[in-house]
Amino acid sequence: MADSGGRYGLLLLVLVGTYVLSAFSGGKVAAGVQVGLFAVGLGLAMRTSSRPGRWPLLIGIGTVAGSAAAIGALLTGTTIGEGLADVWKALVMLLTAVLIVRRVLARPTVTIQSIYGALSAYMVTGLMFAAVYAAIEHLGAMPFFADGQPATTQTFQYFSFTTLTTLGYGDFTAAGDGGRAIAVLEALTGQVYLATLVARLVAAYRSSAERDGAGSGRSRRRRPPSRSPSRGGRVAARSRRTHGPRSAGGRDDEAGRGPGTGDGAPSAAPAG
Repeated sequence: MADSGGRYGLLLLVLVGTYVLSAFSGGKVAAGVQVGLFAVGLGLAMRTSSRPGRWPLLIGIGTVAGSAAAIGALLTGTTIGEGLADVWKALVMLLTAVLIVRRVLARPTVTIQSIYGALSAYMVTGLMFAAVYAAIEHLGAMPFFADGQPATTQTFQYFSFTTLTTLGYGDFTAAGDGGRAIAVLEALTGQVYLATLVARLVAAYRSSAERDGAGSGRSRRRRPPSRSPSRGGRVAARSRRTHGPRSAGGRDDEAGRGPGTGDGAPSAAPAG
């Protein structure tokens, strides 16, 4: 996946838009649009996947055909048709989550796109369990919620995300043993996901950013300018090599030279 493509960011936007659409609108039209958006999400996840060969093409064809069949089942207006559409949505979301997590873990480095991918998989998980709860409601023999609570797309998503995040408000509870068991699985999935994958990615991303910042700071440090000898310094150095070192008073400090003696002339012997 190329970071410049921003595909996981776009996928996250699609998922948030799907959730908002389902939360504020109902009916068969909204449910059909949700099926289409789920298929788009799977297509975006497939674009970031590294599956070789014809697998992306085959999955894409199957997604289009299955989504069309699910929309057709919704248009029948029957409870079984709605239940089958919910089962299809859950399968699409499951495949999307697997593709996202697999690709994020396969990346050698952690980037902002990896964080977007992890958040997208978290959103997909909540929407997937909401579809599972709706399928249980439509295909089961008893209501899903206890105490006669309304069973709609909005309430299923609300119950799913409050369970996934382990908020547990208690205003909606599953009535049957199957719904309760799946709710427990969702709560465990949310805890393990946040405590392992997301926390690991965020820590690795911060460490990578700190290393990059430290490296760029070291590279920006200026080297001290090299000091080249001036013309006067070069002349003085040549003079010292030619005439030898001189003292502060300007007199020769060579060994064997005394005051009042010429170059190479022996000093006078002291008188008798």
